[in-house]
Amino acid sequence: MIPSSSTGAAPRLVQITDSHLGERPGSRLLGLDTDHSLQAVLALVREEQPRIDALLATGDISDQGSARAYLRFRDAVAGLGRAQRWLPGNHDDAAVMRAALPGAACLERTLLCGAWQIIMLDSTIAGASGGRLARAELDALRACVEAHPQRHALICAHHPAIAVGAAWLDPQMIENAGEFWRELAAFPQVRAVLSGHVHQELDTWRGDIRVLTSPSTSVQFARGSDEFRVDDRAPGYRWLDLHPDGRIDTGVSRVAGEFHVDLNASGY
Repeated sequence: MIPSSSTGAAPRLVQITDSHLGERPGSRLLGLDTDHSLQAVLALVREEQPRIDALLATGDISDQGSARAYLRFRDAVAGLGRAQRWLPGNHDDAAVMRAALPGAACLERTLLCGAWQIIMLDSTIAGASGGRLARAELDALRACVEAHPQRHALICAHHPAIAVGAAWLDPQMIENAGEFWRELAAFPQVRAVLSGHVHQELDTWRGDIRVLTSPSTSVQFARGSDEFRVDDRAPGYRWLDLHPDGRIDTGVSRVAGEFHVDLNASGY
């Protein structure tokens, strides 16, 4: 548990997502050195965020589910945040991640943070790009929220639970999102759902629940594209302040400089 700050400041969170690290340092994704781009983003985080209460890594940490990638990521983010929580994405291998980091607190499902509870859900389907929340994940969600009824809740999953307006990406959202939203309807303390996967930022609402996605620390996807298309925007991260009254302040910050990506790529 992370207690509330003695100064009364809202807990500050940092989200890092979709780093796509290869097995070896210097591995490239669509021409981009993903270790280099991650390090650039983390340097920006360290410059801009003197206090981080929790670091959230929302999936696709590795591009091929490599144990070496998870260990390299662990070393890269060491010391960032009073606590960390990671979850797998469709490019990850959750079993390999657990084996590489046995007993690591970063792989725990929940984190109590001030007046909030952060809940990490595994939305991956073995062998598939898209997402689904298994019954066990939905049951765990319900149990976590019911265990702390007085706390606001931030739900994290790799795949988004709404369409983001990209025809090629939207079929990869959580396929049983309707079931997920029906679960959340019973819990007014759920304030936001935070995701990765789409390599672009989104800040919108579904009823009273804020829905957020964030840029990748690697390549960016073009918004509103019918077909796979890479964007030339720089890598970045999201920060969030979780206020005791349930409000969230949040924003996205991107690194400066050139990051060369194959803009003509038709997939990866």
